[in-house]
Amino acid sequence: MAQSVKLADDIMKIVRRESELQSRSVAGQIAHWLRIGRAIEKSGHFDHVRITAALAGQTDTSRLTEEEKDVWLDGFVERMARPGPDEEAFHARRRQLGLGVGLDEAGNLVRETNATDA
Repeated sequence: MAQSVKLADDIMKIVRRESELQSRSVAGQIAHWLRIGRAIEKSGHFDHVRITAALAGQTDTSRLTEEEKDVWLDGFVERMARPGPDEEAFHARRRQLGLGVGLDEAGNLVRETNATDA
């Protein structure tokens, strides 16, 4: 029996992009990754505690197996994509000044607009 699951928009964006690249349906891509993740966890070459320690900077990534490095890299990239407090403050200030604050899907510079500008 099929069931619905809610996933965050950022996760679904990744799933949709990868499903197109791999010529899979969205459900097929999620199922594919689920099987891979499960296999990695059961492989005996994967230790989530070691990966978490590497992400926290408590151990060197050279001590991870190849499978663990792949998972670590995915986690690292995900964390790097999230802005920190300093970045949030920087962009908030740029928005106040009406300066560019990022790029849209087409790669065009996005500027903050005020209600009076529209």
